[in-house]
Amino acid sequence: MGCEIHTIVDIDTDNMELNSMDTVEMPIFGSTLKLMKFWSYLFVHNWRRYVAMAPYIIINCTQYVDIYLSTESLDFIIRNVYLAVLFTNTVVRGVLLCVQRFSYERFISILKGFYIELLQSDDPTISLLVEEATRLSVFISRINLLMGCCTCIGFVTYPIFGSERVLPYGMYLPTIDEYKYASPFYEIFFVIQAIMAPMGCCMYIPYTNMVVTFTLFAILMCRVLQHKLRSLEKLKNDQVRGELIWCIKYQLKLTGFVDSMNALNTHLHLVEFLCFGAMLCVLLFSLIIAQTIAQTVIVIAYMVMIFANSVVLYYVANELYFQSFDIAIAAYESNWMDFDVDTQKTLKFLIMRSQKPLAILVGGTYPMNLKMLQSLLNAIYSFFTLLRRVYG
Repeated sequence: MGCEIHTIVDIDTDNMELNSMDTVEMPIFGSTLKLMKFWSYLFVHNWRRYVAMAPYIIINCTQYVDIYLSTESLDFIIRNVYLAVLFTNTVVRGVLLCVQRFSYERFISILKGFYIELLQSDDPTISLLVEEATRLSVFISRINLLMGCCTCIGFVTYPIFGSERVLPYGMYLPTIDEYKYASPFYEIFFVIQAIMAPMGCCMYIPYTNMVVTFTLFAILMCRVLQHKLRSLEKLKNDQVRGELIWCIKYQLKLTGFVDSMNALNTHLHLVEFLCFGAMLCVLLFSLIIAQTIAQTVIVIAYMVMIFANSVVLYYVANELYFQSFDIAIAAYESNWMDFDVDTQKTLKFLIMRSQKPLAILVGGTYPMNLKMLQSLLNAIYSFFTLLRRVYG
């Protein structure tokens, strides 16, 4: 995978450390890479990642055992299923980052090279496009972190508004009755789980923000290429061919960038596609059987967080899909009739390459876009309707 990534650029990534911009400090990532570095998932490799990962893996295993052996009411079982799937998704993200950390770091270094290249451009339009992409990426990361914090609060406060004595999320603890009133076990585990919630948020949300930023940067590259192609008509005839060759090389970089991004994330996208469907279906059912208004509000908050995270990811992937189509439109709008025959043939080659859209793939097969999300939501609603009929 590392070899794949290195083939998409013609810049010297080994000398990037000479640049004054630290990789972690790239403005387009906001605080995402700082959180990754703090928990040592990327750029730093020490004990912090194991402090964050090990307890979550253990708790996730006990969650499934607790669900299997549970004698609690249906609403708590369903909520525990949601949380178990969410924890599984979180653990998968953390494990993937640990296993492929060097591939991610190389990929981010490549993105840094492209980002610096755009920042150093003298073209005011490109500078404006970079500024817009950076602002949007930072805004999305902040919103996602805010929703993650709200969800962590929901984890902790949900049991307080219930009619039964339960922990924020189920755990199977052999030989220990954590709900016994005369023992301090309930309070101890409640505090432990309250502390664990934000740690999980630091694994779940930053990964989503990072993937969204990758996709936003690919969209930025598409828009830069469109701008360059539309600007061909402003150049002199002897300059057009050189600029067109630059556009073709940049298109190859863009294609390689998206291919490398798919190589890193496509299988995780499939896991998250399945997890998202399961969690949203469970939450819709939990909304019906919620016992109090407070629990209803918290379940809605869960749904908003999960749905918003996924919709943002699918929306930017959908935008990349259509922005890559617009490259061909921009090339056609470049007043190509005034170019010489050789230049027209070269431009036609670029247009033909643009007919195959760039797509974020799910499982290496299906393009991630809003149409796919709509199909998933239709299936979820059908399954939810079936559950509602069965359980009244």
